[in-house]
Amino acid sequence: MDATDWDERYAHTELVWGAPPNNTVVEHVFGLERRTPLQSDHPDGDPPELPRALDLACGEGRNALWLATHGWQVHAVDYSQVGVDKGRTIATRLSRSVRSRITWQCADVTDFAAAELTGPFELVLMVFLHLPAEQRRKVVRQAADLLVPEGTLLVLGHDSTNLTEGYGGPQDPSVLFTPDDIVADLGEAIADDRIKVRLAERVFRPTEGRDAIDALVIATRPAAGDGEVEPVS
Repeated sequence: MDATDWDERYAHTELVWGAPPNNTVVEHVFGLERRTPLQSDHPDGDPPELPRALDLACGEGRNALWLATHGWQVHAVDYSQVGVDKGRTIATRLSRSVRSRITWQCADVTDFAAAELTGPFELVLMVFLHLPAEQRRKVVRQAADLLVPEGTLLVLGHDSTNLTEGYGGPQDPSVLFTPDDIVADLGEAIADDRIKVRLAERVFRPTEGRDAIDALVIATRPAAGDGEVEPVS
């Protein structure tokens, strides 16, 4: 699907994904804003007042809105203008202090340079962003490079086995992936001790049909001087 397809899909449904954030995101991000040390953009600069999060392919903003209400400064990006506008509209229902924490941007998340996504961020979400393998690999690696030390990358999407054993999701196997695929995408960064994979597993998500099967990978950038890579779960 291209941006026009998603614009039409978002335009014909009140909220495609519903208002609540993704449960897996909440489970693994809740409280992270209190545990992640804040780091300045520059060696001699002051740290930010709030932890910074990048929500790639934010859609209608359900995860971005939840992050903002939980103390994150969020940069929410999607290539669907309709989706971004709906997220911005929903944000107007929140307090001014909360909605001011979100920067909305319509841009192609596969082109970080054109979108001027430079970071750094304490958290990067790549949730249900489904791309051909070569594009996905590039985005995953660039996303990891935007993390501050002790920052977190969370990648979540429809697992390859969801096509035959799960429910819903894209029916094109070329855009599905497994946890091992994402770990392989990060392989060079793992080998260089620039990234630690904390968790790589399949998640079963209840739906109106049988359970959907998602692939989840959580990785962090080691703190300075922390070179030991932990085993993948």
